[in-house]
Amino acid sequence: MSTSLFTDHYELTMLAAALRDGTAGRPCVFEVFARRLPEGRRYGVVAGTGRLLDAIEAFRFGGPELELLERGGVVDDATLGWLADYRFTGDVDGYPEGELYFPGSPVLSVRASFGVGVVLETLALSILNHDSAIASAAARMAGAANGRRMIEMGSRRTHEEAAVASARAAYLAGFTATSNLEAARRHGIPTAGTCAHAFTLLHDSEEEAFRAQVDALGAGTTLLVDTYDITAGIKTAVDVAGPELGAVRIDSGDLGVLARQARDQLDALGAKNTRIVVSGDLDEYAIAALRAEPVDAYGVGTSVVTGSGAPTAGMVYKLVEVDGRPVAKRSSHKESRGGRKNALRRHKDTGTALEEVVFPHATTPELGPDDRVLPVPLVRGGQRVDGLDTLAESRERLRAALVSVPWEGLKLSRGEPAIPTTFL
Repeated sequence: MSTSLFTDHYELTMLAAALRDGTAGRPCVFEVFARRLPEGRRYGVVAGTGRLLDAIEAFRFGGPELELLERGGVVDDATLGWLADYRFTGDVDGYPEGELYFPGSPVLSVRASFGVGVVLETLALSILNHDSAIASAAARMAGAANGRRMIEMGSRRTHEEAAVASARAAYLAGFTATSNLEAARRHGIPTAGTCAHAFTLLHDSEEEAFRAQVDALGAGTTLLVDTYDITAGIKTAVDVAGPELGAVRIDSGDLGVLARQARDQLDALGAKNTRIVVSGDLDEYAIAALRAEPVDAYGVGTSVVTGSGAPTAGMVYKLVEVDGRPVAKRSSHKESRGGRKNALRRHKDTGTALEEVVFPHATTPELGPDDRVLPVPLVRGGQRVDGLDTLAESRERLRAALVSVPWEGLKLSRGEPAIPTTFL
């Protein structure tokens, strides 16, 4: 992703004014947090941290970008000169990818001069808001699937770059695979897919289409059986591939009823090990409703790449400290809490989370044997910290975090955040 000029006009306006009056060099702390969770949600999932660190490393203002700013009169010559030498030189702490967050959690803390830190606002929020929204929705879907295979297949329902980011966030949240091959190239995510209805319609008969697919991909492939008549399609699929057919996919209709009928028919035809994959406008509620049905895997598209009704995590990037002095916004319903912060999560000795405690960074509450401090160092002096979690490790972190949530907090129904937040 090119990050040159991935900033906002008003950020550069503030920078230019701060350079003019000499305040751009003042040491500052910016924090990313969400004032509230999306309506009906009980937890959020931090995602996009790895992508953000990559983007910060690549954040530059080259010749073409500077020419555009000059031609448009966006900033003055002094600011252009400052931007030409821009490198992020500050420190960043934050919740690791795969960690849960709640209202007020200090998800990210950026310590730098005002000028160096302020131009990162759009970059940080665009990545964290998008990826955290997708991961939060995907985690609910994966939980509803209760261990069954989940395939992300929403690339055709979003921007081409958002599709890659969405596949990464969904995999972090527990999806098994993606249909997006670019996500596999960039992030090493397993891929899965099968032929669409167009392939069946291309051939003069469904049998010819199935035979061509099996000849090319083997009997272990997945055949899409609902182009015409599902009952006839399943019979044709087993006739062509034999009882070792890998799977059938159903993409329309009453999926619960059709899955039961398909299972009975497959078993009667001797294809007892053939799996049933369902897709078609699934979300976490539809997946939960299918939990008792003989479904082996789910393919999810639009809902996961759009956050299942919550396309943004609602995070904000706020200045909370200047020259070591806490500062805070007091606007009604948009208040912020001043000062650099830290956070810990308290647990029972059984591992169940009890509360999230947000406290001033200069103080440290007494830690119990099962308490865990949440933010970790991410960047020091502009350099990424060594040994940060891989995507696979972040995926495991989220799995463990969800296990710690009280069972009421995993419900899909509306309710309070799964873990209360206390501010000290």
